[in-house]
Amino acid sequence: MAERVRKRLIVHGRVQGVFFRDSARRRAGDLGVGGWIRNCRNGTVEAVVEGEPDAVAAMVRFCREGPEGARVDRVDEHDEPPEGVDRFGVR
Repeated sequence: MAERVRKRLIVHGRVQGVFFRDSARRRAGDLGVGGWIRNCRNGTVEAVVEGEPDAVAAMVRFCREGPEGARVDRVDEHDEPPEGVDRFGVR
């Protein structure tokens, strides 16, 4: 079985109301990563991404840039133990 990694991301900036979650869902599907993404009450977006290291790294890069219309000020990134998640959803 290929190595898997898992990251929890908190994305700060203008990241709500700019299709960040849907864009992330589509990118996750293209990359074959699992996890989820949601808006938080404080205006951030939280995401958990799990999969092969290169695919997770690509997803982290996407979150650092965001979709058109977003302004990402910073991303807090935390490693977590993989849980075997293979689907990606919007919460």
